Amino acid sequence: MSDNLRGIRPRAESAVAVGRLADPGFLVNADPGSVLALLDAASGPAARLAASVYRASTDLHRDVTAGVRRQLLALDAARYGDRELSARITAVPVEDEPAAPWGVEWATGGQLDRSLRRIPTVHTTDALLAVATAVVDGRPVAVTGSSLAVADSSLAVTNSSERTVRVWDLTTGQQIGKPLTAHTGEVCAVATAVLDGRPVALTGSADRTVRVWDLTTREQIGQPLTGHTAGVLAVATAVLDGRPVAVTGSGDVRVWDLATREQIGEPLTGHTSAVYSVATAVLDGRPVAVTGSHDGTARVWDLTTREQIGEPLTGHEEAVRAVATGVLDGRPVAVTGGHDETVRVWDLATGRQLGRPLTGHDGWVLSVVTTTIEGRLCIVSGGEDWTLQVWDLATGKPLGEPVRGHTDKVRAMATAVLDGRPHVIAGSQDGMVRVWDLTSGGQVGEPLTGHTGEVGTVATAVVEGRPVAVTGSSDQTVRVWDLTAGRHIGRHLTDRDSWVWAVATAVVDGRPVAVTGSHDETLRVWDLTTREQISEPPTGHEEGVNAVATGVVDGRPVAITGGFDDVRVWDLPSGQQVGEPLTGHTGEVNAVATAVVEGRPLAITGGDDGTVLVWDLTTREQIGEPLTGHTDCVLAVATTVVDGRPVAVTGGDDCTVRVWDLTTVQRIGQPFTGHTGEVNAVATAVVEGRPVAVTGGDDCTVRVWDLTTGDQVGPELVFPLRVWAVAVVPDGRLVVGFGWEVAVLARR
Repeated sequence: MSDNLRGIRPRAESAVAVGRLADPGFLVNADPGSVLALLDAASGPAARLAASVYRASTDLHRDVTAGVRRQLLALDAARYGDRELSARITAVPVEDEPAAPWGVEWATGGQLDRSLRRIPTVHTTDALLAVATAVVDGRPVAVTGSSLAVADSSLAVTNSSERTVRVWDLTTGQQIGKPLTAHTGEVCAVATAVLDGRPVALTGSADRTVRVWDLTTREQIGQPLTGHTAGVLAVATAVLDGRPVAVTGSGDVRVWDLATREQIGEPLTGHTSAVYSVATAVLDGRPVAVTGSHDGTARVWDLTTREQIGEPLTGHEEAVRAVATGVLDGRPVAVTGGHDETVRVWDLATGRQLGRPLTGHDGWVLSVVTTTIEGRLCIVSGGEDWTLQVWDLATGKPLGEPVRGHTDKVRAMATAVLDGRPHVIAGSQDGMVRVWDLTSGGQVGEPLTGHTGEVGTVATAVVEGRPVAVTGSSDQTVRVWDLTAGRHIGRHLTDRDSWVWAVATAVVDGRPVAVTGSHDETLRVWDLTTREQISEPPTGHEEGVNAVATGVVDGRPVAITGGFDDVRVWDLPSGQQVGEPLTGHTGEVNAVATAVVEGRPLAITGGDDGTVLVWDLTTREQIGEPLTGHTDCVLAVATTVVDGRPVAVTGGDDCTVRVWDLTTVQRIGQPFTGHTGEVNAVATAVVEGRPVAVTGGDDCTVRVWDLTTGDQVGPELVFPLRVWAVAVVPDGRLVVGFGWEVAVLARR
């Protein structure tokens, strides 16, 4: 075979793979063997993503129907963050099967095997690493610099052909003048400030220096700031005692007076590894710096006293790569992104993490910024998965779909306001800078090209009344971009160390709260508005708390907990246990639910002894005999009303679901059978006017049951991992916990 023919065949195979893998109907209906044969030939972001989605549950695809395969592929597409692809898969028709009854709104992807992505690694020393924005002569500009190639733990960096900073007019999208040259290593960080009334850019480099540039004259100001003993990876600016200062991160953290160009005091030490990111804020009227490090921590520093404030912010399981700050409900917060693929929010006053980690990126989170979109404080995160994600900082929920368009890792971001609308300027390892309108979610104009390496840092400013972005890159250049024209010119609720097994919600003193039970034997109550723990955790159980439910007794909100030992009732306003424990089970109590029967508040509990017990919460007495029928542990309980009568629905180790009349304390009908493994979770709801139970189990399925007829409603939903939890939202959406993932499904 000739050399020419050797090249033609792989290209042809790749073209076929791209075409077929882009067709959701092919993925759903084709023989799995035919699909699997094409996966390794996938090229381009869309085809590679489709291949990754198919591989995620490839062990199941051969043995299921096309209808089940459709549901699994839609779920896995959502787990990879592509909700649009998920919806297209759900809409695929399957011969002799009805339309899919459920669509996937979103899902987490923490347990996806990242090796399935098979995305080629980019080995380059010239990608964009840094971006910042400013205003020069009333026009917005961006300043960009290029990428970092770390050779060893000392942060020595390889040389490359270009070591420049570039400035871009964000209105016209044109580069302003020639690149700013002086650095002898990659430009890793960019920030902007105003010095003596003039806009300046500060650039940090692998050459261990920080340089200050006059953005109007495009000249370097004075000599470089020297002192760091390794590459400068992060730069931020602040005002200290009325004077502009720079805070830089390398192997340590240093503070510089920009007017005198002198280092202020000794380096700030505490991190045990490289400092990747720096942001500044004001806390209680004092300027502070927040730093993120390869050591997995973020630290807060008082820039006046030069002391660390409180303990390190811990929670990330790997390096903290990015830091930003903002103000939420009048309180300063820090936002961090890390190699553990999460974004986390921290209250800078208390040092506590706010809410759960924000998950959705399929890879390291490399950049974060905060901005305001339609009056809401939001986070924008950029990652190794080539996407931007926008989050509502108050709710922790994503706003819309991930922003796609970059063709490599999103290394740096900055924000600006263009024509009154918030925009983000994002630089990536492909060497391009893209401007995104955060209101519409669309890209503005063509990518800003000019860097020949990954963009690793971005900041924004206003130049001559026009917003600009400043980017830094591994090509050792800094560039400034006109953000209006899109062209370059001439860049959880937890503090426990134990497994939380149970959660319930209630209203206490008019405020929504969450009540959590844990293996550490404690019950904790959290204010869902402030996301702070309310008082000290009440204790009493001698071993772990397995189950929690809430109710109202004598007009006061209470929590009912089931533990390894017994059942207990707690007054939520006071945090005190009410009376003695309720005893009756002869083993662990695994499940608790509440109901009101004939005006009396009841608790229904299920245990390892295979029984269901009903308790009057006013008299604290057991009602009737234990309900028996399960032949193994009772693992889940929920309550509802069927034909006007209150009932309990239980799931057990015996793979059955059973229904009990709470008025007569008798079993209703025959067990519901269908699950082939333990039934771990039960929830109830009303669907199209009929009461239903939703159950999930070890057989990796979720099933819906008509409680009036006892029949299963539609086909079971199949998941790639064991189903541990189910809940139904009042609007009918279904929340499923499987493995350590969460998915939300909606009726179509």
